[in-house]
This record gives sequence, C-alpha cells and structure tokens, in this order.
Amino acid sequence: MKKSDLKLQVTAAIQACLDKKAEELSILEMEKGSGAFTDYFVLCSGTNPRQVQAIADEVELRLKTVGVRPAHVEGYKQGEWILVDYVDFVVHVFSEKARKFYDLERLWKTAKRLEPSELKPKPKPKTAPKLKAESKIKPRLRKRAPAAPPRRKKA
Repeated sequence: MKKSDLKLQVTAAIQACLDKKAEELSILEMEKGSGAFTDYFVLCSGTNPRQVQAIADEVELRLKTVGVRPAHVEGYKQGEWILVDYVDFVVHVFSEKARKFYDLERLWKTAKRLEPSELKPKPKPKTAPKLKAESKIKPRLRKRAPAAPPRRKKA
C-alpha cells in the first residue's frame, strides 16, 4: 500500500472518531525496529460502552465507504476496549477506565506521537513535462516500395 493511501485511511479513521466525540485522541507512529506489528495506532476514549461502540461503528463505516474493511475486530460486545485491526494501522477505542488501566501510550512510549495534521499527504509540486532535446530526436524515415513498372495496354 502506498504511504499516502495509508495516511488517508488513518486520517479518515481519526475524523470518524472525532465526529463521534471521542476523547483523548492519540496517534502513535510505530518504529520499524520496535517489534510492532503495524505502522500506526489510533487511540481514543468514549464515556460509556454505547459511545465506545458508536465510535468503532463510525470508523468501520467511514472506511468501508472507501473500500477498506477491518481484518479483525475484538471486544465489541463488552464495549470496554474495542480493537479494530486494519493491518497497517489499528484503532483502539477504550472506556475511560480501560484506557487508564492498559495505558498503551506508556507501553509504546518509544513510538512517535503525531497530530492529525501531520498525516495529511503533502501535495506533489506540479512540474512541466521534460522535453527531449531536438538534436537527440531522429526523424523516422519511411521506406518506400519500389515503383512498379508501367503497365502495357492490350491491343
């Protein structure tokens, strides 16, 4: 997957969390050598099990509209800690109590903390197409078929 596509998907997940009034949103970019199984963690909290489920539902719905489905979802029925695994990134939606207990930010303290604005792909600068130098362009010559001999008229 392209890095820009991944960042757009993570941004969509973050926006879904914010739209459902998630609290304490954190984004962790996992280091390559840290033993992490993914590139990003998106962590947030809800105030009650129903809100935790609503946040997870909105993340799934938002990403499903762009053709991305989770590889795995855990903890939905309990509504204390819902893990939505998209392989390249994982969304963790916690109750306030579970968030404090598991404290993933402390567990992954070597991960780089990001702001949502840092995930937006930078636009590529538009450049004019490169033209070949005229001296290097060789015209293609067509070979002509030899002229046919004139036909004689029958008398």
